[in-house]
Amino acid sequence: MVSNPAEPKNESPPMKPDAYLPRGTVYGTLLNFRRERALWAPRMHEAPYKAPPTAPVLYIKTANTFTHSGQAIVLPAGTGEVEVAASLGLVAGEAGRVVGAVLFNDLAIAHESYYRPPVKFRCVDGFLGVGDTVRPVDDLSALASLLLELRVNGVMRQRSALADLVRDATTLWADVGAFQTMRAGDVLMVGTDCLDDGTRPRVKEGDAVEITATGFSPLINHFVQEPPDAGPPQVGRAPLGGSEHASAPGVGVTSS
Repeated sequence: MVSNPAEPKNESPPMKPDAYLPRGTVYGTLLNFRRERALWAPRMHEAPYKAPPTAPVLYIKTANTFTHSGQAIVLPAGTGEVEVAASLGLVAGEAGRVVGAVLFNDLAIAHESYYRPPVKFRCVDGFLGVGDTVRPVDDLSALASLLLELRVNGVMRQRSALADLVRDATTLWADVGAFQTMRAGDVLMVGTDCLDDGTRPRVKEGDAVEITATGFSPLINHFVQEPPDAGPPQVGRAPLGGSEHASAPGVGVTSS
């Protein structure tokens, strides 16, 4: 059968030859925006922890999740919608200092519990959109003025102000560095904000997400559906310095 040349093709544009991808471990941070922290505060005193976390609550995005800006993200068969969230990543250089920042689209299959780290919901193949370029950073405090905007199909769905972080970039970096070494190439996402009801924007097949912030190139990904007979996903390699079997701490877990 000859296809109609007028039919739109769901193909990804070629990526930039010098497009950035992390070369170390990417860490995400939970509960670091004031709105979500406040929504979770009453539950932090329940079992099993019975107290709010005293250190940053982290999870890992493995290398199989990394997707260039402009490329398609595949929704697993049987998954109609996924959560999307704008975040800013702090890129580590030598001697444990921050050398740059990059936009991320952090995806997850919707889940409710932070107490049992849902790695399988966060580390699905392709589930981290990565901005093309790293913006140099000399002063972490200057990042507090950034506003991350997330649009779905051109419609504004969320604005996340880094002024609303519980731990600002400087404090978060120092607190994480107190219990683990950030090696050159590692990335620490400052967190993602939720909507007023505690959820995050969701997308489905055919949608396109654009994340923007002043001084950064837009991060754009569109979504396609995996065929129902696609078989099991390929296992991605763990990032340099990471472990493909590593799990994330739950609410209240501290590291030492």
